[in-house]
Amino acid sequence: MSTAADSVIFADVRHTLVETLGLSTPLRLLNAQTPLIGAMPELDSMGVVLLLTALEDRFDLVLSDDDIDSAWFETLGSLTEAIEARLPQ
Repeated sequence: MSTAADSVIFADVRHTLVETLGLSTPLRLLNAQTPLIGAMPELDSMGVVLLLTALEDRFDLVLSDDDIDSAWFETLGSLTEAIEARLPQ
């Protein structure tokens, strides 16, 4: 598997993050090590819900509450890996 930062999935997750939260940060400045929770004020509890809903729509996923882990939101790379792991092969 390629690294999160090199994948098409990473680009889609990054774009979804920026669009959903209305971030003004240029995409090129967001990499796999970019911290999310605690570093982005836009990613509060409502932001997490909005982002998860947008990711479900973008990737045609259904994420259950039991499936979601706070570790997903440590970095953009960890979020990408969580989404990649749930995509059909």
